[in-house]
Amino acid sequence: MKAWITFVLTLTICSSVSANSPTLLVFGDSLSAAFGIEQQQGWGALLQKRLQQKNHDYKVINASISGETTSGGLSRLPALLHRYQPKIVIIALGANDGLRGLSLKQMHVNLNSIIEQSKHKGAAVLLVGMQLPPNYGPAYTKLFHDTFKQLASSQNVPLIPFLLDGIGKDKSMFQQDGLHPTAMAQVKILDNIWIKLQQLL
Repeated sequence: MKAWITFVLTLTICSSVSANSPTLLVFGDSLSAAFGIEQQQGWGALLQKRLQQKNHDYKVINASISGETTSGGLSRLPALLHRYQPKIVIIALGANDGLRGLSLKQMHVNLNSIIEQSKHKGAAVLLVGMQLPPNYGPAYTKLFHDTFKQLASSQNVPLIPFLLDGIGKDKSMFQQDGLHPTAMAQVKILDNIWIKLQQLL
């Protein structure tokens, strides 16, 4: 349901986008689903506005769902690729795998499959990495972070090393739960994405 709501609002905000415009699929978890803030304040909605401002004719479909893991994303992906035929897929999954202490080997397998399926359908892929709090231990946190770098290298796709770069240590940029960024932080998150995304447009 969250993904559908985001989809409707994205097209409402950017009604001038043509039905024939190529699709950019945002495929993430609560960090990309505007959790705790208005949908139009999230970086996915702001991305659609920036694309228009920069004269890039894309429509953004935000299929992010709060609580999503790489396993859940992998199960949803085929239907989304079939429905939207995206030209670009931004993959921003893995945070919930790490926070739940799930198998990083399985996370690697899942993300690798997500990338391969997206590329097989003709989409360019942008992979977004995450970092974990230090209380998960140095070995697990390093392996988690390195997983994204390894995938980007082996699959030859651009990587955003850390979605929350520049705000990760600023408590004022997070909601009361300390995990989800505020509306004020969304522009910075978009700036992090834009650095590599503009190379794919």
